[in-house]
Amino acid sequence: MSLRRRIPVGVDDFKQLREECYFVDKTRFIKELVDERSKVTLITRPRRFGKTLTMSMLYYFFTNENAEENRKLFADTDIASGGGRYMSEQGRRPVIFLTLNDAKQMDMGSMVQRIGRIMARTYRAFPFLAESESPLTQAEKEYYERINDMKATREELEDSLRALSSFLYQYYGDKAVILLDEYDVPVQQGWQYHFHEDVVSFMRNFMGAAFKSNASLDFGIITGVLRIAKETIFSSLNNLEISSVVQGRFADIMGFTEDEVCTMAESLGHADRVEEIRHWYDGYTFSGQEMYNPWSVINYFQQGCQPQVFWLNTSGNAIIGEMMEHADASDEEKLLSLLNGEPVDAVVDEAVVYSDIYTNKDALYTMLLTAGYLKAIENRLDDGEHICTLAIPNREIATVYRKEVVNRYRGRMSRTDLRMVLMSIANGDGEKFSIGLQKYLEQIASFHDTANKESFYHGFLLGLTAWFLPKYRVKSNRESGYGRFDLGIFPNEQGQAGVIMEFKVADSEESLQETAEAALAQIGQMDYLAEFREQAVDNVWKYGIAFYGKKLRLVCG
Repeated sequence: MSLRRRIPVGVDDFKQLREECYFVDKTRFIKELVDERSKVTLITRPRRFGKTLTMSMLYYFFTNENAEENRKLFADTDIASGGGRYMSEQGRRPVIFLTLNDAKQMDMGSMVQRIGRIMARTYRAFPFLAESESPLTQAEKEYYERINDMKATREELEDSLRALSSFLYQYYGDKAVILLDEYDVPVQQGWQYHFHEDVVSFMRNFMGAAFKSNASLDFGIITGVLRIAKETIFSSLNNLEISSVVQGRFADIMGFTEDEVCTMAESLGHADRVEEIRHWYDGYTFSGQEMYNPWSVINYFQQGCQPQVFWLNTSGNAIIGEMMEHADASDEEKLLSLLNGEPVDAVVDEAVVYSDIYTNKDALYTMLLTAGYLKAIENRLDDGEHICTLAIPNREIATVYRKEVVNRYRGRMSRTDLRMVLMSIANGDGEKFSIGLQKYLEQIASFHDTANKESFYHGFLLGLTAWFLPKYRVKSNRESGYGRFDLGIFPNEQGQAGVIMEFKVADSEESLQETAEAALAQIGQMDYLAEFREQAVDNVWKYGIAFYGKKLRLVCG
C-alpha cells in the first residue's frame, strides 16, 4: 500500500484512488488476465468488496482512450514491476465499461427505461462513432443515435451492448473488451418486486448477444453478487469461467488479505488495532483464501478506529428478511446456532434461482453465503454435491443478524421499550417482564399465529432473545437433567445470572395460572438447571409461562 492524502471511503474510480487516496495494490489481477484469461469470466463477491473499483482498474489499464495519461496510474505498481510484456498490453483495446448498480426499478417498464439511460451514457463515451468519417453504415449510425437519444425499442436495447462492441471493432480494427459490473441487480429487483421472469428474459438476450459468439469481443469480465446460471442467463455461454466465493481463481483480488490489513494499520499508526479489526471485519473465505471486508476496514480507520457496523446500510438486507419471513422452527434453531457461533451444514449450489428460497432452504443458505452473510469454513464433495459447513463471519455480521431478527419479532414496540422488557428478564423482574410480554403479544400475534400453539410462542421468544447475544449464549430445546428445557440464557461473564424458561399452552384462559405454575414446577422436577451448574452459573432466574391465544400468565422462581 502506498501512502496518499486520504482514506478512500466510497471511492470506486481507480484514477481518483491513485491520485488522491491510500492505495492497496491489486494490479496483480491484470497479470493473471494477461497470462491466462478465459473468453468470459464471471466473478461473484458480496456487495462493497471492491468489484466496481476492480473493473475501473481494468478499464484504465486496457482502454485505448488517453492511454499515455493512464499509463502513469500504474507507475510503481505490481503490474509495472512485472516486465515489459505486461505493460505492453496497456492502452491497446477499445473498452466498454458499464455498471447496472443503479438499475433499481420496481417495474419492468421503468427497468427498461433505466437500462436505456445507462446504455445511452455508455454510447456517449464514443461520440466519434456517429461522425461522418466513421466507418459505420448509415443504418448503424441511426441505430447509434436512437440509443444515444433513448428512443430505442426494447429489442434494440437487448442488442445494444453487442452492437457497440461491433461498432468499436469496425472503427479501430481491434476487438473490444466488455466490463459489465453488478449484472444481477436488475434480476434481484425483479425478484423483489415481482417482475422476475420478464427481467430475466431481457437480461438473457442482453448478455447472450454480447458474450456468446460475438466476433467483436476480445474478452469480457462480469461481476455480481450471485451466479444465476439456472435462470438461463448464462445457459448459452459455454465459454464462461466462474470465480465465486466457493471456488475458482482470483480469490484475493476483491477484499483485503491479512497482510494488506496489517500493512495498512501499520502505515496509519494503528498496528495495535489489528486484533480488533480481525474480530469485527475478518472471516470471509473465498476459494479458501481468508479475506477482510474492505469497506468496513476503510470506514473503521476513517472513523477513528471505532468498531461499529458499517456494512449494514450498504444495501437492503432483503435476504435476511426473506429468511425470517419463511422461517420455520428448524430455521430458527439454525439461526440461533449461528448467532451462538456454532456452524451449520448445508448443500450449496451456486447456480441458484431466487424463487427457490421459498421452497428450498439450501438455496436460501447458498444466497446467504454468496451475499456475504455466511462464510464456508469447510467445503466437501458428497455424491457430486457441495456440502459446506457455514458460520457467521465476524462480529459485524452477527450484529446485522441480531438487529434484523429483533426487528422482525418486536412488532410495533419501540426498540427502547423492547430493551426494557428484555432487561427485566435478565434482572429477574417477573412483573415487568409479564406486563411487557403481554403488551408485546397483543401487538404481534394473530389468531392464526396462536393456532400453531407452542411452536409460535417458542419462536417469537426465541427471536427476541437474539438481543442477548453476544453477551449471553442462548440455547433452545437443549437436553439438561432429565429432559429438554425450552429456552436457556447463559451468561458469558462470571457472576451474572442465567435465565431458564419453560412454556406451556393452557386449555382455557381460566387455567393459565395453574398451567404457568406447572411449567415452573417442571424446571425443578426435571432438573433443567443441571447444565447451568456444569457451567458454574449459580444464580438462575426461572420463568414458567402459560399462553392461551393472546393471553399469558407468568410465574417466576
